[in-house]
Amino acid sequence: MQINRSRALRGPNLWTRSTAIETIVHCENSELRYSAIAGFEEQLRARFPTIGILQPEGADQPLSLAHVLERAALSLQIQAGCTVSFSCTHETVQPGTFQVVVEYTEESVGTLALKRAEELIQAALEDTPFDLDACIAELRELDENERMGPSTAAIVHAAIARGIPFRRLNSGSLVQLGWGSKARRFQAAEIDSTSAVAESIAQDKDLTKRLLHAAGVPVPLGRPVKNVHDAWLVAEAIGLPVVVKPQDGNQGKGVVVNITSREDLEKAFHVARGFSEDVMVERYLPGHDFRLLVVGRQLVAAARREPPQVLGDGQSTIRELVDIVNQDPRRGSGHGTALTTIRLDDIAMARLASEGLTPESVPAQGQRVVLRNNANLSTGGSATDVTDDVHPKIAARAIEAAQIIGLHICGVDVVCETMLKPLEEQNGGIVEVNAAPGLRMHLAPSFGRPRHVGEPMVDELYAPGDDGRIPVVAVTGTKGKTTTTRAIAHLFASHGWRTAMGTTDGVFVNGRQIHTGDGSGPASARNALAHPETDAAVLECARGGILREGLGFDRCQVAVITNVGNGEYQGLDYIVTKEDEAVLKRVVVQNVATTGYAVLNAADPLVAAMAHVCPGKVIFFATDRHHPVMLTHRAQGNRVVYVDGDAIVAAESAWRETIALRDIPLTRNGTLGFEVENIMASIAAAWAVDVPWQTIRRGLSGFANEQH
Repeated sequence: MQINRSRALRGPNLWTRSTAIETIVHCENSELRYSAIAGFEEQLRARFPTIGILQPEGADQPLSLAHVLERAALSLQIQAGCTVSFSCTHETVQPGTFQVVVEYTEESVGTLALKRAEELIQAALEDTPFDLDACIAELRELDENERMGPSTAAIVHAAIARGIPFRRLNSGSLVQLGWGSKARRFQAAEIDSTSAVAESIAQDKDLTKRLLHAAGVPVPLGRPVKNVHDAWLVAEAIGLPVVVKPQDGNQGKGVVVNITSREDLEKAFHVARGFSEDVMVERYLPGHDFRLLVVGRQLVAAARREPPQVLGDGQSTIRELVDIVNQDPRRGSGHGTALTTIRLDDIAMARLASEGLTPESVPAQGQRVVLRNNANLSTGGSATDVTDDVHPKIAARAIEAAQIIGLHICGVDVVCETMLKPLEEQNGGIVEVNAAPGLRMHLAPSFGRPRHVGEPMVDELYAPGDDGRIPVVAVTGTKGKTTTTRAIAHLFASHGWRTAMGTTDGVFVNGRQIHTGDGSGPASARNALAHPETDAAVLECARGGILREGLGFDRCQVAVITNVGNGEYQGLDYIVTKEDEAVLKRVVVQNVATTGYAVLNAADPLVAAMAHVCPGKVIFFATDRHHPVMLTHRAQGNRVVYVDGDAIVAAESAWRETIALRDIPLTRNGTLGFEVENIMASIAAAWAVDVPWQTIRRGLSGFANEQH
């Protein structure tokens, strides 16, 4: 078995709407029926018992090693926790050569899974070892490193539920929602409209506290200090116990609480100084640590956070108890899991020492051993949802704090005894205000009800009913697609839309060329849809780009298929017949929005047949209004565009709109039949997105098919 080529299909493609790895695999004659290879399946299952069914029940064709590769690559990803389900193997016209397609969620993971699947098959063939556990662990670790964190993913999933398109802009958490002039960006839980000034204020804990105090919001007393001596003076002035923390820290790093002696204060000062040059000392507020999540002008979630801790059983050491707690599958490194692994680091050691304990101490049955003074999830803490308990006055204080700092999304840290009473009645206070707060504790609390906090964040970015989309027209065909693309773009520009256009001549936005060279591929489409001036986009979709990478968008409002013709490029990537060409071109039709239209050439049987795969409606066009497809479609009350004498007619049921051919210079009074077809397709596309007929007339009268 030989793998000749692999490539990533990053958008809707010939095989699936999902992202997938497509691989060309060649099998020798002896590998065309895996079941005939002595002992192979037994050796394979010995190395990978959970590979699943290789030969589906009822399958009558022999399955090759390429089919086994497909199944193994998919199953390895599933075992690693990836949410994938699609795969297929297609035999090409070349004997023994197959196209293997396997879905992925992260491209690097899909690529590695395919490589490891090949190694697994080779190991089974040669009866050599294959470390399945190491392979799964490798894939899982790579997936955790590559995929979006839980906060980012929650917002993206909420956007998808509203039909808003998204694009990940880097390997981190920077994501764009929507297209063109409707695009918005966010990073983790921070949106693009939040000012750098507000973020800077939130980072400065002393300034934050002074602003909140000036507005009458309860905060603990304290100030920045220069050295240990100054810190002790502040502690004596405000009264013990106190808290020492970095002035511009985050995630609870360097925070030491409940300090009751100068010795402990000195140690805490040096811990905080390790994270920031500027250190603060403030009054310790007794009570629980709460995180309140504010989005816009509403409180959307609240959680009580507990520090990392273990419970003694009278037999196990603290180190052993930590190991037991860390076996919880919800715990892991970083922010990719619901909870974080508890660490016995220097801070934990110091906390144990303050209680006269070491990691080898054996706490009594039921004894609670706290390993850190702060309760951040990033240091191993846990969370309990208390959203329904928050007193209206506490919620109002949290919202007020976010407004004072200027944050659209804000994590407000509160210390008090309970959420059921106002802060002023229990000597509680707001101790921090955080930009880009982590969402894990609300999405998957250790106890209590999960909160879908991604939804209000998307609502903050987009008003109800706004899906962040702009009109997108995808144009493909054997002939006429570039002219048709230019004509549609011209009509859109006549309507006042700043229009992006991608053709074989380049990429243009609002009449200005932003990229030279061939702009008919998926990368050019993504560039056009990312431009902030794009109000609408008309994108030529060449066959090479669809084969190479898929479409550059998840769906379009209008798909235009001019024709299939003779397919002069047949033979590329196993496209050898007109029928193969039609299957490839109908990819754009299959990805029309349910509210959109496919504009199809009724006179081309292969194009007309695409109507049944369109999720939306269809507008047929043809010069012959008596064509059976046209007659049937119009009789059913659907839209058609045709030629009647010396005019192009758009009709729907009994309604008609007529444009004289003499008013369309490109057709030369209708003598250029191929241009008439291109114009009919363009009219239908403009009609599909409700461009006014007066605008269509004006646009056609001024359209000259010239390169920008």
